[in-house]
Amino acid sequence: MMAKWLALAFGILLADQLTKYAVLQHFATGRAIEVTSFFNLVLVYNTGAAFSFLSDASGWQREFFITIALLASVWIIYLLRRYGQQTLFCLALSMVLAGALGNVIDRFLFGAVVDFLDFHAFGYHWPAFNVADSAITIGAVLLIWDGFRPPKAGKSEPPINAD
Repeated sequence: MMAKWLALAFGILLADQLTKYAVLQHFATGRAIEVTSFFNLVLVYNTGAAFSFLSDASGWQREFFITIALLASVWIIYLLRRYGQQTLFCLALSMVLAGALGNVIDRFLFGAVVDFLDFHAFGYHWPAFNVADSAITIGAVLLIWDGFRPPKAGKSEPPINAD
């Protein structure tokens, strides 16, 4: 059962890395290419976390984010193994796993995460992001959604909290 969740995570990870590779081959850092009136492609290196959190730190954040992502990945693999029959929960975990590993690969290779999707409207820009970030975000939303669903009879549920 766990193999299908790991295969899904691998597929998302592969899509993330292939899109980043394509952007790295064809784009100059910081140069935006307008795709639509609200969407650009742009190569940006993010040394921080979500929304460039800690991007201006002195460099220690690289190892910190790698460690957190690897520990989270180990925990996610444990949860996939234990709760592999819970479709929505495992779908969400697979997406988060793929995103975490995709960004870890970037941190190892480049010291920063490669971002390239740039949405904007009315003079405001959403921080640039990538496929891995999208997978993490969608996975997190699905985890929240799954947490609000009533448990099915006869199935063990993942622990929501320690109370």
